[in-house]
Amino acid sequence: MTIQVLKSKIHRVRITQSNIDYVGSITVDEELMAAANLVENEKVQVVNVNNGERLETYVIKGAPGSGVISLNGPAARKGLVGDIVIIISYGSIELEEAGLYKPAIIFPDDHNRLTS
Repeated sequence: MTIQVLKSKIHRVRITQSNIDYVGSITVDEELMAAANLVENEKVQVVNVNNGERLETYVIKGAPGSGVISLNGPAARKGLVGDIVIIISYGSIELEEAGLYKPAIIFPDDHNRLTS
């Protein structure tokens, strides 16, 4: 049997951009993606701490080191620039392996930058 477990989490980053006219997705600073073990086009859940909205979309790479977090397309209606969000991905794993698995969880600073 397989179960869904937390794979990656970017905890509490600030929305820096919103682009309603874009096709869709969330743009995330490539350095944050790498640190959280996220890959381009991976499905993510975005949880808005400010308003309680939740959405599912896919990740696209933003400029490394830019701190960009941009809600694009319909997702842009789910949050405002300045809102705090949590970006989560899940993966399937065998039940027997779940106790040994460690997800990638990062806690960027107030400017969406990696901390030491």
